Amino acid sequence: MNYVSGILSGLSAVLIAECACLWPFLRGSKATGVAAVVGLSVESIFHPRFWIVAVLSFALFFTASRSNTIVRVLFFWIPTVVVSALGFAFVGMCAYLFIRSRHQ
Repeated sequence: MNYVSGILSGLSAVLIAECACLWPFLRGSKATGVAAVVGLSVESIFHPRFWIVAVLSFALFFTASRSNTIVRVLFFWIPTVVVSALGFAFVGMCAYLFIRSRHQ
């Protein structure tokens, strides 16, 4: 179970940090299209704010995963499962759109 909580904490921390750091870049960007979003997301990974948010949210999730039951449910299971599900849904939607656009 320790491996699952660590992996889920890391995945959720990276997705939260990506959303937190990508949002200001998207707001001020003049570029459009999927390539622009991918380029901006790669650019945000190298930003120090990304790593600060990722490390802090990972520490919060990983610490909450080792505490008592109610704290673990409120600060680990609910946020990490919701963020991971939304991240996988977004990746699945992008893959579906990519596959559908290649056939036309």
